[in-house]
Order: sequence, then C-alpha cells, then structure tokens
Amino acid sequence: MAKNNNQNKNQTMTTEEAGRKGGEKVSRKYDQEHFENIGQKGGETTAQEHDQEFYEEIGQKGGETTSNKYGEEHYEKIGKKGGRNSGNGSNNN
Repeated sequence: MAKNNNQNKNQTMTTEEAGRKGGEKVSRKYDQEHFENIGQKGGETTAQEHDQEFYEEIGQKGGETTSNKYGEEHYEKIGKKGGRNSGNGSNNN
C-alpha cells in the first residue's frame, strides 16, 4: 500500500484511496480537451483492432446483463416514458 506522507508514518492508504488521490491529481493537471483527445484515440485504436462481430458480442452481453439486473418492469417503465416524450401522441399516460 502507498504511504501517506501527510499522516502518521505508521498509517497507510488503501489502494482505493491512493487511486482516488492520483486520479484527482491527474484531473487537476490536464484539461477536458486532453481527456477527450485520449478517449478518441483509444476509441479509434479499438475500432481498428476489432470487427463488427466483437461489438455485437459485447452489446449482447451488456444487454443481457442489464436485463438480468433490472427486469421486465424496468423496460416497461422506460418504454412508457419514451412514448410520452416522443411527441407522437401514441401513449398519453
């Protein structure tokens, strides 16, 4: 574990605390544009390394996980919300 030099030398930070502090420091060092640029580069690299089947597979897994987590009632609820907000008048509940 990383030592916290600002506290008693016998106390140590958890990995979670050290990661949070490191993340906060990096966030202060770089601006939003920097993170957008590295995110875009990562996305482009991933797209070059994987085919459509890869994305279909992870989309399927994500959908199954979400379905298992929230259940049918969740989808009914958001479907009704979407119907009300779509402006097509088909669902005026």
